Amino acid sequence: MMFVRSAMQVAVGTTLLAIGQMAMAQQNSQAAQDKIVHLNQIQVIGSHNSYHAGFAASERKYMEMKNPKGLRSLDYHHAPLADQLSGGVRQIEIDVFADPEGGRYAHPAIVQQVAAAGLPADPDFDPQHEMDKPGFKVMHIQGVDERSTCHTFVACLNDVRTWSQRHPSHLPIFILVETKEDSPHDVPNAVKALPFTATVFDALDAEIRSVFKPNEMITPDEVRGNASTLVEAVHAGKWPTLAKARGRVIFLMDQQHVGPIYAEGHPSLRGRILFTNAIAGAPDAAFVEQNDGSVEAINALVKQGYLVRTRTDESTEQARTNDTTRRDLALSSGAQMLSTDYPLSEPSPWTKYSVGLPDGLVARCNPVNKPVGCVDSLLEPQQ
Repeated sequence: MMFVRSAMQVAVGTTLLAIGQMAMAQQNSQAAQDKIVHLNQIQVIGSHNSYHAGFAASERKYMEMKNPKGLRSLDYHHAPLADQLSGGVRQIEIDVFADPEGGRYAHPAIVQQVAAAGLPADPDFDPQHEMDKPGFKVMHIQGVDERSTCHTFVACLNDVRTWSQRHPSHLPIFILVETKEDSPHDVPNAVKALPFTATVFDALDAEIRSVFKPNEMITPDEVRGNASTLVEAVHAGKWPTLAKARGRVIFLMDQQHVGPIYAEGHPSLRGRILFTNAIAGAPDAAFVEQNDGSVEAINALVKQGYLVRTRTDESTEQARTNDTTRRDLALSSGAQMLSTDYPLSEPSPWTKYSVGLPDGLVARCNPVNKPVGCVDSLLEPQQ
């Protein structure tokens, strides 16, 4: 009996040792790979308008009556940011409206329109009155489509940082920021959005710094290093390795026309936080958006060292018919960020349409510029 027990103990001990050795080997392999794979040599799935909570019941009914085409294009919603990150999304998009005094967008026109139409009142879209506070607000269309899983920019960023702190070895999270200045043409008496000036951008950077510590962000200054311009560093392959990028975030600007304003007084984005959506070859060029770009155009940019984001679907159309043409082209490209309304954790409600990497991986080695020997499964193993 003692012999049997000893044999079992030996067997269990041997098994545990083997498991430990396998885990250590994987960690060592990942650590070794992290030293040679750079930030721009991976590919991840992103979500479009990641904060978007969709319409409440009576708002939806009102939109069906007044603007069914508009409802069709806006008829998607996302889980809270932390849930998306846990589901494998590694690029999010946040739309921001300047609201330095607070309260500018606290009373959406659609609430009064729902009441005037005799429809039941929807749940309060802002029960904590966050929209009354000064600071950047997060929504899609003021007065019409304001429901968000996080109403303020700071709240959204805190959600991301909290998740990041709980998952310190995650791949870098790409945070795309879209500055909203337009006003809806078909909404009577719509609140006019404020323009983004250099001063407003200073306030935007300040809000980011109020949440994330300097070592938690990958910035233009870090990438530029000793190079004279940011684009020079990008062409030279100076993006940080995953060994330096894990557990951190990187901010990218969606709108191209405000890039020069953001860069004013900050040549090659010195001292700034966001990477602008720049024209290839410009001094501040590191990120170039190609939402409708061809595979050839995207791959040419990737080969030059740029980060590229493209979209796999738009306005719910592909999701309604399970048209995978655009998705499959995007997946065949080297764009580092593939943005969708339907990541694997949030498939289409109409068809089986969703967007994910092969085998449900969180990330894969970039098909265009990956280093030799890069192993997909080592980038972010399933938890």
